Amino acid sequence: MDDLKSLKGIVQSDPEILGGTPVFVGTRVPLQNLIDSLEGGESIEDFLDGFPSVRREQVVAVIEAGKTAVLQSMGHAHPH
Repeated sequence: MDDLKSLKGIVQSDPEILGGTPVFVGTRVPLQNLIDSLEGGESIEDFLDGFPSVRREQVVAVIEAGKTAVLQSMGHAHPH
């Protein structure tokens, strides 16, 4: 899957870490926590304050990967 390749070094899924739940690399913070925070109206800064082991660059990479996936699904192969 191209989306997972773009997140290599950002998000990982390892059966030995939280039973394979996707987490930010170098942490035990599930990716779902970011999604839940943003859906709940929190800012990226709020999320980072709550989970200081996650780096801003990781959060931005996840958001960019999501944007790319949406644009590709709409037929825009090269998002800007």
